[in-house]
Amino acid sequence: MTEPSTSPAKLRFRDATFLQSASAIENAPADGGWEVAFAGRSNSGKSSAINTLTEQSKLARTSRTPGRTQLINFFALTENQRLVDLPGYGFAKVPLAVKKKWNQQLERYLQHRQSLRGLVMLMDVRHPLTEPDQQMLGWAISATMPVHILLTKADKLKRGPAQNTLLSVQNRLREHEELIRVQLFSSLKRQGVDVLSKQINRWLTDDSVLADEAESPSETS
Repeated sequence: MTEPSTSPAKLRFRDATFLQSASAIENAPADGGWEVAFAGRSNSGKSSAINTLTEQSKLARTSRTPGRTQLINFFALTENQRLVDLPGYGFAKVPLAVKKKWNQQLERYLQHRQSLRGLVMLMDVRHPLTEPDQQMLGWAISATMPVHILLTKADKLKRGPAQNTLLSVQNRLREHEELIRVQLFSSLKRQGVDVLSKQINRWLTDDSVLADEAESPSETS
């Protein structure tokens, strides 16, 4: 397997290009290099966050009907470094059999994808840690997968309530603070983009990052 260089040079997220879509893990790109995946409930702001990070308004496309996008979308940053847009979860208007199939795909991806370096989880700051969110976190924790939580749409709350939510989520997840970090995020205001960019850069460029995760378990900006 060819791995990315550990050079400190920052990735240029604006250079991200669509690589391919996959309906199942078996159809994904070869499991080499490194990648960071984005996951979140439908309407959590996942596509907006990817587009904001990459400064491309249409890189990650949103479905007009939440929960209908079943594909895993891969975006290339370099030959060996990728961003991955996972299907939204927690949708209500989808048959149970379809939900079960998608959940199985997500669980398999998190637990068996060797190139996956970290998971960016998106939660609406007004409704964090829903049951589907906790299920996704459970899969990640069982796979010892580092998670960086974005409390999205932070512009919808005043600073005080937003900070209180941030602290509440951090406290609820303190048992797993060696794996999980939390920050406020707003695509509209570009709040927290630098923190997110820094974290993904560490995952995708620094081979020692997994050993360092416990040093700074949470972000407050």
